[in-house]
Amino acid sequence: MAQWEGIREFVAVAETGSFTEASNRLKLSVAQVSRQVAALEERLSSELLHRTTRKVSVTEAGQLFYQHCRPLLDGLEEAERALTSLSHRASGIIRLTAPFTYGEGHLSPLLNEFLAIHPQVQLECQLTNQRLDLIEGGFDLAIRLGKLEDSSMKARRLATRKLHLCASPEYLRNHGEPHSLSELQHHNCLLGTLDYWRFREGNRERILRGSGSLRTNGGLALVDAALKGIGLVQLPDYYVKEHIETGNLVELLPQFRPEAEGIWALYPHSRHLSTKVRLLVDFLAERLG
Repeated sequence: MAQWEGIREFVAVAETGSFTEASNRLKLSVAQVSRQVAALEERLSSELLHRTTRKVSVTEAGQLFYQHCRPLLDGLEEAERALTSLSHRASGIIRLTAPFTYGEGHLSPLLNEFLAIHPQVQLECQLTNQRLDLIEGGFDLAIRLGKLEDSSMKARRLATRKLHLCASPEYLRNHGEPHSLSELQHHNCLLGTLDYWRFREGNRERILRGSGSLRTNGGLALVDAALKGIGLVQLPDYYVKEHIETGNLVELLPQFRPEAEGIWALYPHSRHLSTKVRLLVDFLAERLG
């Protein structure tokens, strides 16, 4: 077993570029990670890492050693997952990340339901609108919305979302209802993270850049502004569907609604899903779908 000592710590430092980040990933102290890597270097009589006050980088010898160590750790993790799979019982820690508002409003209740079903599981969920690196952050899973950009990850579609253009009856009484895309330029268009809206006209996608009195990355803030008659919004169904059904918001130009987008579960391409993660993905697909 002495031959394995320090390898997991070295790989974590090499992948994160930081002793601090490696310690967070492994749930160890920085001093313990540093000692293990130093002992490994002494045992191998090779410098694996360049250390400066600002950063940590991998030496040529470290790169060669890492290329051999990473498959060994993957194989060890796969062996552990194989034993866990025999029991068909989810257990252990699952680290995932998801967009903040969607995660808090729609995902968290499902995650709590999953924990109630699988009491041996522990969830560490980081809600953020930043697209975190799964490998660097040590995440098992990410929930992503819309178009996928990272082709290095495996993805499974959990559900779909539709964008709806809508406004309150009060706004429409005061400003009129648009009946064509060209009329939107005359309305107060409340924008989110992006400075444009997407539509489908015939067989092609239309991008329209609007302007208005509010721009925010908060979907709930846009819903509130629309309900108060301030302007038009284009938001996913999970923000506005209930308000449209109750009549508090009116959907506009549904004939130009863009195609549905995916809600995805992403995980590293190099890894097979463990039992606990596979069960969580299956659970979310069933509930969200």
